[in-house]
Amino acid sequence: MAKMEVKTSLLDNMIGVGDMVLLEPLSEDSFINNLKKRFDHSEIYTYIGSVVVSVNPYRPLPIYSPEKVEEYRNRNFYELSPHIFALSDEAYRSLRDQDKDQCILITGESGAGKTEASKLVMSYVAAVCGKGAEVNQVKEQLLQSNPVLEAFGNAKTVRNDNSSRFGKYMDIEFDFKGDPLGGVISNYLLEKSRVVKQPRGERNFHIFYQILSGASEDLLNKLKLERDFSRYNYLSLDSARVNGVDDAVNFRTVRNAMQIVGFMDHETQSILEVVAAVLKLGNIEFKPESRVNGLDESKIKDKNELKEICELTGIDQSVLERAFSFRTVEAKQEKVSTTLNVAQAYYARDALAKNLYSRLFSWLVTRINESIKAQTKVRKKVMGVLDIYGFEIFEDNSFEQFIINYCNEKLQQIFIELTLKEEQEEYIREDIEWTHIEYFNNAIICDLIENNQTGILAMLDEECLRPGTVTDDTFLEKLNQVCATHQHFESRMSKCSRFLNDTSLPHSCFRIQHYAGKVMYQVEGFVDKNNDLLYRDLSQAMWKANHSLIKALFPEGNPAKINLKRPPTAGSQFKASVATLMKNLQTKNPNYIRCIKPNDKKAAHIFNEALVCHQVRYLGLLENVRVRRAGYAFRQPYELCLERYKMLCKQTWPHWRGPARAGVEVLFNELEIPEEEYSFGRSKIFIRNPRTLFKLEDLRKQRLEDLATLIQKIYRGWKCLTHFLLMKRSQIVIASWYRRYAQQKKYQRIKSSAIVVQSYIRGWKARKLLRELKHQKRCKEAATTIAAYWHGTQVRREYRKFFRANAGRKIYEFTLQKIMQKYFLEMKNKLPSLSPIDKNWPARPYLFLDSTHKELKRIFHLWRCKKYRDHFTDQQKLIYEEKLEASELFKDKKALYPASVGQPFHGAYLEISKNPKYKKLKDAVEEKIIIAEVVNKINRANGKCASRIFLLTKNNVLLADQKSGHIKSEVPLGDVTKVSMSSQNDGFFAVHLKEGSGAAGKGDFLFSSDHLIEMATKLYRTTLSQTKQKLNIEISDEFLVQFKQDKVCVKFIQGNQKNGNIPTCKRKNNRLLEVAVP
Repeated sequence: MAKMEVKTSLLDNMIGVGDMVLLEPLSEDSFINNLKKRFDHSEIYTYIGSVVVSVNPYRPLPIYSPEKVEEYRNRNFYELSPHIFALSDEAYRSLRDQDKDQCILITGESGAGKTEASKLVMSYVAAVCGKGAEVNQVKEQLLQSNPVLEAFGNAKTVRNDNSSRFGKYMDIEFDFKGDPLGGVISNYLLEKSRVVKQPRGERNFHIFYQILSGASEDLLNKLKLERDFSRYNYLSLDSARVNGVDDAVNFRTVRNAMQIVGFMDHETQSILEVVAAVLKLGNIEFKPESRVNGLDESKIKDKNELKEICELTGIDQSVLERAFSFRTVEAKQEKVSTTLNVAQAYYARDALAKNLYSRLFSWLVTRINESIKAQTKVRKKVMGVLDIYGFEIFEDNSFEQFIINYCNEKLQQIFIELTLKEEQEEYIREDIEWTHIEYFNNAIICDLIENNQTGILAMLDEECLRPGTVTDDTFLEKLNQVCATHQHFESRMSKCSRFLNDTSLPHSCFRIQHYAGKVMYQVEGFVDKNNDLLYRDLSQAMWKANHSLIKALFPEGNPAKINLKRPPTAGSQFKASVATLMKNLQTKNPNYIRCIKPNDKKAAHIFNEALVCHQVRYLGLLENVRVRRAGYAFRQPYELCLERYKMLCKQTWPHWRGPARAGVEVLFNELEIPEEEYSFGRSKIFIRNPRTLFKLEDLRKQRLEDLATLIQKIYRGWKCLTHFLLMKRSQIVIASWYRRYAQQKKYQRIKSSAIVVQSYIRGWKARKLLRELKHQKRCKEAATTIAAYWHGTQVRREYRKFFRANAGRKIYEFTLQKIMQKYFLEMKNKLPSLSPIDKNWPARPYLFLDSTHKELKRIFHLWRCKKYRDHFTDQQKLIYEEKLEASELFKDKKALYPASVGQPFHGAYLEISKNPKYKKLKDAVEEKIIIAEVVNKINRANGKCASRIFLLTKNNVLLADQKSGHIKSEVPLGDVTKVSMSSQNDGFFAVHLKEGSGAAGKGDFLFSSDHLIEMATKLYRTTLSQTKQKLNIEISDEFLVQFKQDKVCVKFIQGNQKNGNIPTCKRKNNRLLEVAVP
């Protein structure tokens, strides 16, 4: 039986209020208290209509498992408790089924969980879309692009250990079935100033630490890096290590992700070389030096770092050194070269490092896009995921915060516009009267920043392009002139300042009243950061590099393409990017995820109400709730409404047969809900006040309790009736089985009684017949006995005279027969084991049986030896034959023999056929090898030993060089006349050759071997087999050998050995060779 699917609702078992639109009463305190209550119960997601508010739990929760994915798959948005999967599923189904392009906007401040939210959205979409090899590859590439971008674009900040220091927008493209085809990534405003300087308690980008921690020693040597963080000026040391983060493991993850995305090995190596070059740029230091003309210039202190950078990048060292010391300014046809002082040189160095890293990051995004872009040109559906920095208010806010907050102003503007648009479209679609909603329109703030004539960005660009002296103070003066009357702009010199009581505003600052609150900006650095200048000399030096990637990053350095036009400023570039992003978002159906950080300690279970309140204000969440509640607080399709509340009316319970809208009308009329509290749309019921919904929920809860009681009553009755019927059926069955059992027992008793009576009668008859038969038998036996006695008497009387003469011999023969019979029976039970080496034999019982006893022992031993031999294989027989031959030849003659008895004769000790070293030797010997052993050949001249390979075949004895395998000598077996050896415990033996033979030119051979017995035995047997003549084996402590024309006496003597128990051989004179044995 299939498991029943249980559907719940957003309103079931609610902790606090799952949808803030239903919050009553609505205030900032109640809003935050509701978030806190849900957060304390691990409910981190809350709805504001279709907007998901996510509170970072700072701990793993068991709510993202594959089971949860299946639970939210193809379910209504409000059907289950709030979850990011519900929004992801709603967006994916709208894209797949309704052909609507979607975008998911994820906003919040650093540490609020935006990056994790975007990963969860992508992982959910990847889990619910189609399967297949190509689809899975696309999904894997899309998911694996995240680790790569995080390594190069994320860093540890005081608020977040994995803070995205760039904005990311990814368009995921799908086909008509909803399967992913590819994607396109856009990046916004990488915080490249972090490359050269990080605030206290923060780190540089992850990739720097990952390379130093996870790269192998070989890779570090190639990159000319050292593992010590303190060696590099661009890395802050106070936060180099992050708790819970393993940079080495993350480096391996990034390398693997790059491989999956499609980076080639040489591309990965080039990327790492650029990162290493950026890291080493920070170690270049300058010293002042005065020229003859009185101008100050800078020189590099230690050129070793510069040399290594040039080796990494393929740049001529002199070119790069000059680019750090001089600046060339071109105007029309003129070129002016000026020296750089120390401060300007450091500025040039940092500008190069920032530009190099920033351009590398942009190249990475472009390269990833090439890999993950859709390969087909069919019509595509698009889902965009925007993960961008949230609103930032720090103690010191500079150009980066100004740009980030401008982007958030634009996002807030489009959020309000699209939310109102969505509400209005739903009212029109449902034929509900639309009423105008009052809300704060932040277009005036956006205009203050982006207006082409009077906007702050336009003023900044104008100031940067203006000839003459340009500073941050002149920029602030211009703002004071142009924006003085603007109600959202404040400074010490503006006209609005006379009405201010805040004297803490410094002269070098200005303040903007953003939608999220007032932010004070330090103008210091605005002009430089907006200019983002890189000296042309450095661009040209980079273009001259032999490094293909670096050359591609600086196309403007090509002398053939010199462009004297000033490059666009950072502000204008970002403004254009934001405009393109807004245009892109307005073409898609929006879905919002608002991320909130509960505390600044990055700790679980801590909810800082003041911090959350600040985020709720600048995210405009209360305003969002008010917009949503301006008309009707709650709306629901008629079918779902009727299904949920049908038990409150007798006419709709348990089933309503008509249209769902008619059922809802009957239900609301029955409950007497005032007509002004609800309205009927085309497909939904609209409820104006949350109190009405909560009243319905209270009535439903009470009714469910009543229904539960009724169900329990009916169930208990059914259960008791079922139990009674079961007991009744059981009683009938038990009674029938008992009656059957009783009758069976009665029948068994009657049957057993009849059998007993029958057995007694049969027994009586049998005993009577037995008595009669015994009587007859006794009568016959008595007659036979009488006749026998009579006949015996007659015979004894007739033959009595013969018994006296032969009685002694008969008794003797009878006694002897009985003794022999007893002897053989006892021997049968006392025979020893069948082992041929068992020498036990029973003792002789009688002296006259001595010869018989010995003969039996000999016969039994021969018999069991034969039985033992019958089990031998042919190979075993051959081995024992050789052992037997060795025994006949050497037993009691050679002292070495007893030690060889237990050693098997292997023969081929070198395994020439298996060892490739002896392939040449194997090819030279065509016959079967009987012995292959390394022996020591005794030099005839001085008695020294040389290792040789001794080979015995069917017809020849061969000697070969051990190292080369080259055959030195070959002796036919017919030319071997004798083998001589001593009686001592040594391995020396001489092979005597026939005089006049071809092999006897140099004389006899004298060898030493660890397997003397085996070699002599096999040589004896092989010679006998081939020549049909026995080989003479001479065993003597003195024997003569023929060395060329001389006969030499080999004498064996006892002696103390310097090298242990190894015998030594020494040539005494022309006629004597002594062998000292232990």
